[in-house]
Amino acid sequence: MADLVERVLKEAAERESHYKTIEVHKDIELEIDPGNLLTVDTNPLDATKLKKNREEYLKSLARDNTQLLINTLWQLPTEKVDEAIVVKLPDPKTPIPREKPVPKDKALTKWQQYAQLKGIQKRKKSRMMWDDQSKEWKPRWGYKRGNDDTQEWCIEVPDNAEDPNVDLFAKKNKEKKERVAKNELQRLRNIARSQKSKVPGVGLTPTEAPSKDYLGKALALARKSTASIGKFTDKLPTEKPSKHTGKKRKFEPNYGDVERESKKQLKILNHIQNRIPIVNTTKAANRHIMEEQRSRARRRREEDGGKQKGGKNKGGGGKKKGGFKAGKKGKAGGKKR
Repeated sequence: MADLVERVLKEAAERESHYKTIEVHKDIELEIDPGNLLTVDTNPLDATKLKKNREEYLKSLARDNTQLLINTLWQLPTEKVDEAIVVKLPDPKTPIPREKPVPKDKALTKWQQYAQLKGIQKRKKSRMMWDDQSKEWKPRWGYKRGNDDTQEWCIEVPDNAEDPNVDLFAKKNKEKKERVAKNELQRLRNIARSQKSKVPGVGLTPTEAPSKDYLGKALALARKSTASIGKFTDKLPTEKPSKHTGKKRKFEPNYGDVERESKKQLKILNHIQNRIPIVNTTKAANRHIMEEQRSRARRRREEDGGKQKGGKNKGGGGKKKGGFKAGKKGKAGGKKR
């Protein structure tokens, strides 16, 4: 019995000798970034071991560094998802360049925007449903789906039908094709809206009360629906030019009138020169003369004002002489006599 125990322990020790321990010692601690699952080893390499057996030495270094990274991951909070233990990684610390830009979020459709605004939550429906006619479970959509109204062999004519002789089967198939076409157009519009482009027009949809603008557009489209794209279509006597037709571009010939070409080039040259401000010498000279006259008149007023103040001071504040005005009157009176 003792020999058996000794042999079992010996075999276990031999098996364990093939595996290294999970405890790894490093002189310099590694820089570990769990968010990127990155480990940076700054310890110097052992030149002797590297020269002796390069592959084995590098494998042992990689194993030890990976073991330290795994030890760090097991220290993070874990949770169980689908009978598997997962670790929630923290935010990465080391910025790593990307080959391509970060993908943008997918643009919401009109219905998704409306549902988000109104707080409507999508409820997931099961794929299978109960069919009352066949009394069995059938797919909700697709081939052999349950409650398929397109497979009915008899359709009841409603009491409020305008024409009881209308083929209801053909009408139902037509409505289905219109729904499919409408969904496809809406899908293309959502794609175009996300890519900031336009969807080509689908013509005019039928309406019960067409407006004047609608009729004008319909007439323009009908005129261009011929093989000549409306080139030889006759116009009505009182028909006005359509607002919905674009202007046709006109191209000049490669060789033509030289005089016309020179006028066109001169027009472009004059347009460029007009952008440069041109100095009007006559206007500038008149402005200079006007400023000189104003400054001369200002100096004259200042000098006259100084003389009047000086005369008052010399006169000692006496009364004004009135002989000058009296003489004028006397002179005038003598002439009358």
